Amino acid sequence: MRLRLIEPLLYAWLRWRRAHDQRPRPAGELGTAVIRRILAISCTALGDTLLSTPGLRALRRRYPEAHLTLLVHPALQVLFTGLDGVDELLPYDGKWRGFIGTARRLQGYDLAAIFHGNEPQATPLAYLSGARYVFKLPNDNRWRFLLSNPQPRLTWNDLGHGIEQRLAVARLAGAQGDLSPRMQVPLSQTGIDAVARALRARGWQDAPLIALQPGASTHSRRWPRQRFIAAAVQLAERHPELRFVVTGSPAEATLCQEVAAGIEQALPLAAGTRAWASAGALPLPALPVLLQRARLLISGDTGPMHLAVTVDTPVVALFAVSDPARSGPAYDLERHVIIRKWRTCDPCLSKNCPYAEPICMDNITVDEVVAAATTILSRCRT
Repeated sequence: MRLRLIEPLLYAWLRWRRAHDQRPRPAGELGTAVIRRILAISCTALGDTLLSTPGLRALRRRYPEAHLTLLVHPALQVLFTGLDGVDELLPYDGKWRGFIGTARRLQGYDLAAIFHGNEPQATPLAYLSGARYVFKLPNDNRWRFLLSNPQPRLTWNDLGHGIEQRLAVARLAGAQGDLSPRMQVPLSQTGIDAVARALRARGWQDAPLIALQPGASTHSRRWPRQRFIAAAVQLAERHPELRFVVTGSPAEATLCQEVAAGIEQALPLAAGTRAWASAGALPLPALPVLLQRARLLISGDTGPMHLAVTVDTPVVALFAVSDPARSGPAYDLERHVIIRKWRTCDPCLSKNCPYAEPICMDNITVDEVVAAATTILSRCRT
């Protein structure tokens, strides 16, 4: 009950506070040394945070001397520690229970850029940081009265790819010039060492790896597990030297183990020699290192897909529910193969998809994926 009361009370209080906020906000201050402390918010999932890194780089380029704080999901703090251009990482999971404590920590900022965050928490938190300038797109929610860009009102449909949306926020905050869409992630020694140990233990130090990502944030974005197995088996029959690593979060470990076991059972070699489920077996900082080591990744619209793009690993990206024009690879498109099918349900229930293995993703055939992977592998040999 107390948590349900927070939003209406906060809304009323902030309405009153913003109406009486007479602090000057001259547009000429943006992009100058007057902006000394910047808060960037991107505290949701892995892919969302990676998509925010071009915006962070744009802010750093425009404000080279400012202190730049990134509000990041606690589960991702270890992965983004050491991110180039960021002075400080603060953890926040986007929920009410940590709202007040986080608001107390965020004091004395001049500017806040909300790249991606859950509402109704993100915009109030940015304003309560003390920032006189608060920018966010889309700006169509009920908290837009706190923003420095309440008009024109834009929705996700107006903003294109997620990276372009973040760069548009950075431009509102003063960034100028030709802004690169390239994402970035630190490659830590911890991750490098963990991957080296794991591959050495399997005798895979020099083996060509194919990464498979069967899990996703929603069931509606998952390609059926049996198709992952069938695609891997076909690729192994054509290229016996290949080894397969099945990636995922600890929560996806069972799914990944089932896929790895299915590959092993279908191939006539000793158990444990062709496929390995890394989900839950490696620390998160090892994932970008492992994906960088792979020849390619086969994945739906997932954080690991974006991570592979970040570390310059080609992807076979599988789409149906989501739109690759918004959340697919955004650059180096000649390196990747995007397979997109139609949505079969109208309206699409997306996060509430009633199918354990959605029929729209089932429209993507094994032969299509194998052909795409074979095309990428042929480039690796040239």
